[in-house]
Amino acid sequence: MRYNTLVKSQIYFIKTFGCQMNEADSQRLAAALTGQGHRLTSQIDQATVVVINTCSVREAAENRVFGLVEKLAKLSAKSYQPKVILTGCMVGSARGKRRRYTLTQLKNRLPQVKEFKTISELVGDYPLPVTRPCPAEVLVPIMEGCNHFCTYCVVPYARGAEVSRPLDALVTEVEALVKQGAKAVTLLGQNVNSYQPDFAALLRRLQTINRLQKIAFLTSNPWDLTDEIIAAMRGPKVDRQLHLPVQSGDDVILKKMNRPYTAAAYRQLVAKIRRAIPEIRLSTDIIVGFPGETRAQFARTVALCRQVGFNQAYIARYSPRPGTAAFRLADDVTPAEKKRRWQVLEALINRGKI
Repeated sequence: MRYNTLVKSQIYFIKTFGCQMNEADSQRLAAALTGQGHRLTSQIDQATVVVINTCSVREAAENRVFGLVEKLAKLSAKSYQPKVILTGCMVGSARGKRRRYTLTQLKNRLPQVKEFKTISELVGDYPLPVTRPCPAEVLVPIMEGCNHFCTYCVVPYARGAEVSRPLDALVTEVEALVKQGAKAVTLLGQNVNSYQPDFAALLRRLQTINRLQKIAFLTSNPWDLTDEIIAAMRGPKVDRQLHLPVQSGDDVILKKMNRPYTAAAYRQLVAKIRRAIPEIRLSTDIIVGFPGETRAQFARTVALCRQVGFNQAYIARYSPRPGTAAFRLADDVTPAEKKRRWQVLEALINRGKI
């Protein structure tokens, strides 16, 4: 274990921002620290060490991190002085070639933070302790990173290139989790479909584990959801909820996003999945107000959503991210119009009022 920052028993608190992958990383960290004799607390003002696991996907997520550190600084002025450690995507991004902040700039902005470390620097590489705080339902990262470079996304810079964990090691880990009481696992990756050597084979192997009742996974991308994966998804243990980000229903916007499919191809894929698994439920990600998106192009997204019938959508208003290709484009949709488009889709999909 590489983690040697805490040389004696400490009371630690972990604050996690962002996606399920960050949540899984925090669970790995908690398992490592608890295994070394440190004690987890749910009360931040009782901690001697505060670890902040950050997200840099959107500016709002970074601003929440800055706000938390400022809050801790104010508490420190009142005699509460925990050691603050920053980890996660903001640290990864700051060390990358394309970044909003250099690591030096991040340190200058956050002088209250004592250490800036990546997750791997904190807990080491796999294999790691597999104990989870909620043993019945567990998060299992199967890969990390992304090779695609959607023009709006910082993940390839924050997480690096795709790296898959060995299939046999994953099966062994899930078997151990089941022995500890796990009944359901969620497999995590920035794009699980591209898991190597074979995501369909992993799904089939996991379904043979006795007492494992449910297998879910996040996130699938439309361009490499193969017939073999769809066939493996028909297994009785695979969750019938599929998250399949579409981002836009307009082909011009999809091309500007560097998403390698058309709206028609997405519809065809959905139809294929529903023929194979009629009971499937679909959720998605959508960005409104991408640079240059006209009202007519947004209307095509609305039309696609009506046709597909998503049961849930995570709708984001576009915000420029330094270092991404889209950052060079004019952010020319007004905040008011982005909000209006968000409200239309929120009402249509998540509230069912249109």
